[in-house]
Amino acid sequence: MHPATRVPARRCLATGLLAALAATVAQAQPAGEFASALEAQLARGRSALLHEADFTRDRDTVREFYQQRRFRPAWLERRETTRQGARLLQALRGAGDHGLRPEDYDGTPLAYRVIGFAAGADSTAAQSAELDLALSVAAARMLRHLHTGRVDPRAAGFDSRLPRAPFDAAAVLERLATGGDFDAALSAAEPAFEQYRLVRRALKDYRLLAVERELTALPPLKSRSVKPGEPYEGMAALRRLLVALGDLGSDVATRGEVLDEASAAALQRFQERHGLAADGVLGRRTYAALTTPLSARAEQLALTLERWRWLPELDAPPIVVNIPQFRLVAAGGEEGVLQSEVIVGRSNPTLRTPAFATELTYVVFRPYWEVPPSILQNELLPKIRADARYLAANDLEIVSAADAGAAPLEPSDDAIRRLAAGELRLRQRPGENNSLGLVKLMMPNPYNVYLHSTPERRLFEEARRTFSHGCIRVRDAAGLVEYVLRDEPGGWTRETIEAAMHDDSPEGANRHVFLTKPKPVLVVYGTATVSPDGTVQFFEDVYGHDAKLQGLLRQAAR
Repeated sequence: MHPATRVPARRCLATGLLAALAATVAQAQPAGEFASALEAQLARGRSALLHEADFTRDRDTVREFYQQRRFRPAWLERRETTRQGARLLQALRGAGDHGLRPEDYDGTPLAYRVIGFAAGADSTAAQSAELDLALSVAAARMLRHLHTGRVDPRAAGFDSRLPRAPFDAAAVLERLATGGDFDAALSAAEPAFEQYRLVRRALKDYRLLAVERELTALPPLKSRSVKPGEPYEGMAALRRLLVALGDLGSDVATRGEVLDEASAAALQRFQERHGLAADGVLGRRTYAALTTPLSARAEQLALTLERWRWLPELDAPPIVVNIPQFRLVAAGGEEGVLQSEVIVGRSNPTLRTPAFATELTYVVFRPYWEVPPSILQNELLPKIRADARYLAANDLEIVSAADAGAAPLEPSDDAIRRLAAGELRLRQRPGENNSLGLVKLMMPNPYNVYLHSTPERRLFEEARRTFSHGCIRVRDAAGLVEYVLRDEPGGWTRETIEAAMHDDSPEGANRHVFLTKPKPVLVVYGTATVSPDGTVQFFEDVYGHDAKLQGLLRQAAR
């Protein structure tokens, strides 16, 4: 649900400053003088009108843009700004609506420059070229940031194995300068998928809500929790907040200073949206979430927009795993949408699930679990050395190679020594107790991370599901396999999939099914998302990635 529309009216960006941009701007200059001055400044690759003077990163884009225009002015015309030029300045100053920093694009300083330039009686071609170029560079920077983000995704921990389509920034600049629909032209630089649009809309709402700082100023709890029916002196403030966030209807009747039924139901909706146990109780964690400044929530949404800009354009709906949400979503076409809870890697830096984009290429029914060396050395070897019977009790066997046909070796002292030295391997036999469950879905990546089922079903009941060594355990693994194999040869159905998962014959073990058309997979990290119905959701920053990204964005000088 969207935050309630009962928020202060937004101050219009078209202030007196922008209105003044319709005033006189530049003396008409001979085209040849303007072009010569522009080419000279392009060659230097620096602009004294921008806080980040060096624009060599965007120089090729800007040069191509002016070449297409035969080095004519783009935003200034005679003694007036063009309509598109005034609109560009408005967009630069409103970059915050896209989750960017307006100060990165010099919108306000450039607007003052335009006004000062218009008032100058002796404006030169060089000055006109300098100002027109600065506007183009600012626009090119904003387009690049909208399209690919402000920071290098790899520095922030996102690794895409999928290529990105080429982006013609010069063509978009031309549309901005000459097209009729400025907003549509600007949107051409942004990700086209619906989730991005929903998050951007929610960001605007939360930036407005953040103006009312007192909304999250709730009186402290005097006990560990306030249960439904119990008094709380901040009930009026709590209800105002829940109404503003859309969790409580403004027309719902509520009662006095107790946590009444309607307010408790609204609190449950708030808890569901914030990844908390939805019990309708005002406890410490819920109170902390309620009193988090709404400016911080807006920042979470802005960070999600930055991360979504890193994603590749896809020809087919992807399977998406959002790590802090502990959820997998796959568009199911006519069959609807598949959603499933997942378990991800622990918070320990060496065990975290990485964020990356790749393709799912094959499915393995009743897989062997090839024990990774780190788990072998750190967790299992001490138990095996203490009692070799631990192997048989846990369906583990020592083998000479990672091959399903490899014969198991006797767990002799020498075999255990060679296992510890890395000369032999440890694997777990297929079956109900296998750590991978009864099926795994493979997707090439350098982290050896894949999707799989699990025998530890009880862990899906936990609110914070960081329990794995990095791989992703899927609650509805059979449903995911059904989604993946629905268009593949073999007539796969839920019944045949379940049969393959429970086929304990020798032929049923380690059965591979390769996809004729790989499925895109996005493993992402977003602490703020928006569902298709507009419900804004926030999640705990379980790996501390938000703080890291905020640091990178502060350092970015692009």
